[in-house]
Amino acid sequence: MRTPYYYFDLAGTSRDPAVLRELAGSEYPFVRQAVAANPCTRADALFALAARCRDVPAEHGPWNDNALLLLLAGHPAADRPALLVVLDAAAACLAAAARPYAAVLALAGRPELRPAELLPLGRLPGASARLRGGLRRALADRLDGG
Repeated sequence: MRTPYYYFDLAGTSRDPAVLRELAGSEYPFVRQAVAANPCTRADALFALAARCRDVPAEHGPWNDNALLLLLAGHPAADRPALLVVLDAAAACLAAAARPYAAVLALAGRPELRPAELLPLGRLPGASARLRGGLRRALADRLDGG
C-alpha cells in the first residue's frame, strides 16, 4: 500500500513530466508543494497547481496556499500563462486577507509580467503598507534595470 510519503517523495524526485502532472492534482498539499519545488516540473503542471490555488483558495489553510504560490512564482519553468494564474490567485488571497506577500514580491521580479499587471495588487484590501512599498521598490528596480 502506498502512503502519502511515497507520493511526497515521488513528487520531489521524479523527472517524468506525466508523473509530475498527475501529482499536481494530489489531495495532499505537501505533495503539491513538492511538485512545485521540483525543478523538472513543466509549465503545464505549474499552471494546474496555480489554477487550483485560484479556484479553491485556502483549501488546507492560507499558510499552505501562500507557500505554494511562492514556489510557483519563483519556479524557473513557470511561463506567462502560469504566472498570470498565480497573479490571480495571489489577488484572491489578498482580497481574503490571506497575506501572500512573499509570492507577490516574487511575481514582481518576473519579467514575464508587466508592472501594470502587478501594481493593482498593492491596492487590494489585504495589501499592507510594507507590501505596497516592497512592490513599488521591486518594480522600480525592474524599470531601472537592476
